[in-house]
Amino acid sequence: MKLLWISAAIWFVLDQLSKYIIVHAMGLLERGVIEVAPPFLTFKMGWNRGVNFGLMSGGPEMMRWVLIAVALGICTWLIWWARHGLSRPMALISAGAVVGGALGNTIDRLVYGAVADFLNMSCCGIVNPFVFNIADIGIFAGAFGLLLFGNDPKMARDQKMDGDGA
Repeated sequence: MKLLWISAAIWFVLDQLSKYIIVHAMGLLERGVIEVAPPFLTFKMGWNRGVNFGLMSGGPEMMRWVLIAVALGICTWLIWWARHGLSRPMALISAGAVVGGALGNTIDRLVYGAVADFLNMSCCGIVNPFVFNIADIGIFAGAFGLLLFGNDPKMARDQKMDGDGA
C-alpha cells in the first residue's frame, strides 16, 4: 500500500505544481497560448467541464458534482482493490497514478469548476486539437499499468486452490 500512496502523492503534486507554474506563474491563463517547441509541444489554455476530450461538457452544473463523485468513487474502489487484491509493486504504483491523477483533476473541479488542461502535442503533420494535463497522463498510464500488472497470477492460483479445496 505504501507504493500506492507514494505514487498517488507524486502524481498529485506534479499535476498541481505544473498547473500552478504554467497556468498562473507563466501567465497561460491570460496569454492563452505559449509556444514551447511547436508543433511538438504547445501550452494552450483549456477548461474541461466534461470527461476525456470534453465529452459531456455541455451539461448542467450538476455534472461537475457527478464527475467529482465518480472520481472519488473510483479512487475509493482502487484503494480497496489495492488493499485486497493487488500485490505486485507495479500494480500498486499504477493504482497510485490513477488515484493521484483523479484527485488532481477533482481539486480543479472543486476550485475552478472545471479541469485546467494545457498540454498540446502534435507531430508528423497531424494536428492534435485536444489539450490535457499531467493528471490525465497519470490516469492513462496508471490504467494501462493496471491492465498489464493488475492480475496477479500467483494470487489467482492461490484463490483457485482455496476454492477447489472447500
